[in-house]
Amino acid sequence: MHPAETKIVVQNPIDIVENILTRYAYEPERRSQNEVVIEIQGKWNEMLLFFSWEENMHCLHLSCLINIEDKQHDHNKIFELLALINDDLWVGHFSYWTEQKMPVFRYALFYNPENKDFSAQLINIMDIAVKECERMYPIFNVVMTKGLDPKQALYPFMLDTLGQA
Repeated sequence: MHPAETKIVVQNPIDIVENILTRYAYEPERRSQNEVVIEIQGKWNEMLLFFSWEENMHCLHLSCLINIEDKQHDHNKIFELLALINDDLWVGHFSYWTEQKMPVFRYALFYNPENKDFSAQLINIMDIAVKECERMYPIFNVVMTKGLDPKQALYPFMLDTLGQA
């Protein structure tokens, strides 16, 4: 049988997401059968985590929206920054949510109900998303609010620290 002909019955993993979020004392907002959202207070400001389920692709999509007001009219610096940041990421990617005018970390996770490690994988990617957003917040902030050149904004992250303080 050709892999495309195999029909797998897949349950909606949004229920799993909601259970995990509740277990970690978040108050998830179920926006639809296939979408849940939470607000997280980060080190710099609040972030929104969106989870959406695409049944036809058997894919759970995670987006972590960084709440920074974009004060730039020219978005070339933002797109240059995205390219520079994404070049060094191993997992997920950053993009620019045009509708909200904010950066967002994105990751897609294929879901197979037979995968016993799905919850652990999901918790891990949530942790990565929040950490990456917090790590990149100051850089996005100076580019989006002050118009700093992306290479200058990233310069402190390119320095290798030697020794210990």
